[in-house]
Amino acid sequence: MTALTLSTAGAATLRADALVVGVAKGAGSKSGNLVLAPGAEAVDKAFDGKLASVLATLGAVGAEGELTKLPAPSGLKVPVVVAVGLGPVPDKEDAYDAEALRRAAGTAARALAGSKKAGFALPAGSVEDAAAVAEGALLGSYAFTAYQGGENKLAPKDAKAKDSGPKLPLAEIALVGAKPRDKAYKAAVERALALAEEINRARDLINTPPNDLYPESFAAVATAAGKEHGIKVQVLDEKALVKGGFGGLLGVGQGSTHGPRLVKLAYTHPKAEKTLALVGKGITYDSGGISLKPAGHNETMKCDMSGAAAVFAAVVAAARLGLKVNVTGWLALAENMPSGNATRPGDVLRMYSGKTVEVLNTDAEGRLVLADALTRASEEKPDAIVDVATLTGAMVLALGNRTFGIMANDDAFRTSIHEIAEEVGEASWPMPLPADLRKGMDSPTADIANMGERMGGGLVAGLFLKEFVGQGIAWAHLDIAGPAFHEGAPYGYTPKGGTGSAVRTLVRLAERTADGDLG
Repeated sequence: MTALTLSTAGAATLRADALVVGVAKGAGSKSGNLVLAPGAEAVDKAFDGKLASVLATLGAVGAEGELTKLPAPSGLKVPVVVAVGLGPVPDKEDAYDAEALRRAAGTAARALAGSKKAGFALPAGSVEDAAAVAEGALLGSYAFTAYQGGENKLAPKDAKAKDSGPKLPLAEIALVGAKPRDKAYKAAVERALALAEEINRARDLINTPPNDLYPESFAAVATAAGKEHGIKVQVLDEKALVKGGFGGLLGVGQGSTHGPRLVKLAYTHPKAEKTLALVGKGITYDSGGISLKPAGHNETMKCDMSGAAAVFAAVVAAARLGLKVNVTGWLALAENMPSGNATRPGDVLRMYSGKTVEVLNTDAEGRLVLADALTRASEEKPDAIVDVATLTGAMVLALGNRTFGIMANDDAFRTSIHEIAEEVGEASWPMPLPADLRKGMDSPTADIANMGERMGGGLVAGLFLKEFVGQGIAWAHLDIAGPAFHEGAPYGYTPKGGTGSAVRTLVRLAERTADGDLG
């Protein structure tokens, strides 16, 4: 993991491989439309006040995602200056949007992969600004290299012929312009570090190939993390699931040689007054089962456990931050495979709740494992439950690849989570649960079918889950099918592959709950 420090040196005296400054688009600049952001003053002075002119000559306009590298003048201790675009200049020049700072810092950190140390002289005049820069830089520094750089046995034995391996992430981030001795700044940076480390842990899990990450091995990772951070972990294996009657988990997992697991992680605080339950869909690989996915839809299905990864990361982050709230995570883990033992379309499963479900499509499996976990979580009567899942392609069609949908049984709770998500920089949108769609899941054989109307399929899935939430418990469902796994080129602090979507929202929800503002 990339190291993070609050630098005691200024921008002019910091010794590093590069120094990052911000530029923005705005009228009124001496150099056309380019505005230097706060933090760039010392660098501008080293350029004799002509930094904006030089950058403009090189074509920089301050657009978001834009990055310009140039040699540093003799007045600086770094060899390279990196100017990164922040987008439009805000109405108040010192009030840059936190998400703009995160994305700019992430863009710069990605561009500096392979460097040992970089100074970030982006706006840091407030604790919130410093935290945003730290968070974005740490998330932008992420790289998944576990399966790269192995020894090439066919290469010549000459040492010079060795494979150089993948480019490693930026090793150290030094925040310039923050207040290194201020307790609030220190706390904000420590929070950013803990949060980023857990998001990157979730990314690692999502990116791990399914031949190495399956229910049992995921449970082992959770158990090890529990021991490290004082979290109680309980793992229900196949025998325990059979004994407990967890028909959803067993039905989905019975076609695989890797049996299902239900993992409970319990972080408790002695002064906690509220309990938050988080439930994550953990399909470590989804072939679709007997309702096999078509060609071209299988290659990224290792990411179908992104919800469980987010829940796992959020519980560990809450423990690391010592939040005064009890947070219980439920990881519903299974591998959905076709075989002679697999659940067939037309089979009826008896769920942990006692309800029976007719399986019309074995590729609608996430709702089955979540249903068991939601019922089990409800038994402990938490103050609220939030489930997170890469649940439906319909939600991607509705909201695109970067926005997750929020459904709930309580409008105020849904609104609160939407506000939290927007606050932390995760795009989301509140979605309804229309009662008329429920009839489409009526079954002549069982209490309910796992499929309903095709149109509004993401909402149908939410209505199915609602059936398994305990009475009187506020519940929300986050369908992260779009933003959980990014298949395009990296941007901002978002890498290619697993993103860690929803972790920041869940952690901020836990913080608000600890402060007595559950919503």
